[in-house]
Amino acid sequence: MIGARALQLAMGAPPLLEIPEGMSDPIEIALYEFENGAIPITVVRKYPSGRKELV
Repeated sequence: MIGARALQLAMGAPPLLEIPEGMSDPIEIALYEFENGAIPITVVRKYPSGRKELV
């Protein structure tokens, strides 16, 4: 998830939080967003039984 969000940021997506001054690395920003619960990505786990779980 961090890598996917860092790619979005590197491609020009706006940060979802106020980023501290001096923080400019997309991976560092993605980690900051993750640690603060702001990453808008959901993982869907699919099981052989057909059940799906959102993580």
